[in-house]
Amino acid sequence: MSSSSSVQLPARLDRTAVLWSGLLSGAVMLLLSILLPWIILGDLLLIVRIMASVLLGPTVIPAQARLVPGIYLVALLIHFVLSLLFAWLIALIFHRWGMIVGFIGGALMGVVIYVMNFYTFSLLFPWMIPYRNWMILLAHIFFGALAGLLYELFEDERLIDEPFLLRPPEQPQTEIISESRESGDV
Repeated sequence: MSSSSSVQLPARLDRTAVLWSGLLSGAVMLLLSILLPWIILGDLLLIVRIMASVLLGPTVIPAQARLVPGIYLVALLIHFVLSLLFAWLIALIFHRWGMIVGFIGGALMGVVIYVMNFYTFSLLFPWMIPYRNWMILLAHIFFGALAGLLYELFEDERLIDEPFLLRPPEQPQTEIISESRESGDV
């Protein structure tokens, strides 16, 4: 904790840190998800059309003869809403253990998110099955690692981190009694 702040706030997630970590890691993931298929497959906006297909259906996945802005706006909306949701989840689980655990745990959550998106959700969206590949997996791993790391960087230092799902034990009554005996109050 820095010496300039002496006030500690109760344990909670830092919403500003979640917002920035979600937006920035989401932007980096989007960039990586666009660049890798473009360089390797020659399809610049493939991942964007895959994202839009969740709401618009599989007919938007093939390359379009002309740019259709509605498809890309839907994809961006879906992508950044999910980025914020997943950044919040990563922060909720891993933020209490510091930057290294946030980074490694976030990367592992990236794998979990990839499996969830491309293996579980493909039961509802079977047209996504052919798009399971290492490029999208790598982008998910980067997203998770960056979300965990950025949350830790942006988190307000005045927040008291508590163990996940556990409250620290209250101060035992014996300590209070022993303190009052030492002061001569008993």
